[in-house]
Amino acid sequence: MERRTHLAISAGLVGAVVEITEDGATVGLTATPEMAADARGLVHGGFTFGLADYAAMCAVNHPNVVLGEASVRFLAPVVVGQEMTARATVTASAGKRRTVEVVVRVAGNEVLKGELACFVLDTHILDRRAPS
Repeated sequence: MERRTHLAISAGLVGAVVEITEDGATVGLTATPEMAADARGLVHGGFTFGLADYAAMCAVNHPNVVLGEASVRFLAPVVVGQEMTARATVTASAGKRRTVEVVVRVAGNEVLKGELACFVLDTHILDRRAPS
């Protein structure tokens, strides 16, 4: 299936799409030295979360999808050089809301697991009127 969302995003920051299906997506990201939080190579969790978020966006695969909320658990650390793979699956759809389950793995082991609430908007988020 063709990707229809986040077309200008950097694969080096949030991952490269491996597969998009009717109700899900798989995205991979190799942890680079620029992602390290310390001299031991611990990767900042924001990069792992960014991968999960991007996988959820691709699972919904709509040009106007945005993240509304997320509940995730970090289960294990990621180290520079490791390949992360995120699998996102749309588990519920109600109106504009899509519930997406995401699991990020390194070498088959879960490092992040969570549920993201995504919203499909009628127009681009930046076309909406800013709050006063």
